[in-house]
Amino acid sequence: PGSSFRSHYAYTNFGMTEGGIAAAKAYGLEWEEAAKQKLYKPLGMTSTSSRYADFVARPNKALGHVLVNGKWLQKFKRDPDAQSPTGGVSSSVNDLAKWMRLQLANGKFDGKQIVNEKALAETHHPHMLTGFNPFTRLPTFYGLGWNVSYDPEGRLRLNHSGAFALGAATYVNLVPGEQLGIVVLTNAYPLGIAEALGTTFLDIALYGKPTQDWFAIFKQVYSNPAAIGTVLGFDYSKPPASLAAALKNSAYVGRYANDFFGDISIIEKDGGLAIVQGPKKMTFAMKHYDRDTFTYETQGENAVGRSGITFTIGPDGTATKVLVENLNVHGEGVFKHVADQK
Repeated sequence: PGSSFRSHYAYTNFGMTEGGIAAAKAYGLEWEEAAKQKLYKPLGMTSTSSRYADFVARPNKALGHVLVNGKWLQKFKRDPDAQSPTGGVSSSVNDLAKWMRLQLANGKFDGKQIVNEKALAETHHPHMLTGFNPFTRLPTFYGLGWNVSYDPEGRLRLNHSGAFALGAATYVNLVPGEQLGIVVLTNAYPLGIAEALGTTFLDIALYGKPTQDWFAIFKQVYSNPAAIGTVLGFDYSKPPASLAAALKNSAYVGRYANDFFGDISIIEKDGGLAIVQGPKKMTFAMKHYDRDTFTYETQGENAVGRSGITFTIGPDGTATKVLVENLNVHGEGVFKHVADQK
């Protein structure tokens, strides 16, 4: 961890996923069914589900798009079931308008209490300082699934973005004291447009005009890949200054262990090398870069493009460990070679 327990803010989808799964166990239900029975069904959210299969089965749906050579393309399939409580809901603006009404009415919908008022209020309270608003200089906080702040007029503000590099960008912003809210859904790589639209709308509703050029501001924010959790590594598109040949494939092949990520394997494939990783044992072809460094094309939600795989060679001429660059953002990406048991 980057800090001691509960002393600093750090965002995590899977941390909140664990909380959601634990809460659903109180009903003896899986999260997906608990969300359906306790929330979606009572609100009449008929186009909403926490199951990816339901999204796929819908005839009317928007698929994620990414920019490829200046053109928007539907390129990736994003199955978010592993983190369903924090990034796996498919819905519509009509359904989410009902959810916003519930939030603004302290857990009531059409006069009926759907969610306990005190429990819902707790999610709207500040729980952790996250920083300071650069325009108002007022502190900002994280609640239970919400960015929580207060404007210069003392009004509670609740907002959150949902941004996925595989082609989705969403935003919700609520001002409970004014019974005002907006949700913006887009099926495109995050560029800050959802946030800019939502923030501009609230400014016009509350102040009569935008207080800032939010489109320019959020465009600048999202020009940094780190805004959506992507940390770019070394630029492997540039060739090394002095190329050195790799060792024989046998010097690198084997199983490598890591206490955090588990095991990976380096195998021979089609005359070259490949890395096998993850619980689904996905195989990625490796391309030689320089001496004991290879690259592979990362995929999925945390993809960073081409990333490095660098081996450390022992006295016997074979690899003792390997550093997988895109897994080493926090220094956890070194895998140690595991000798074959005879």
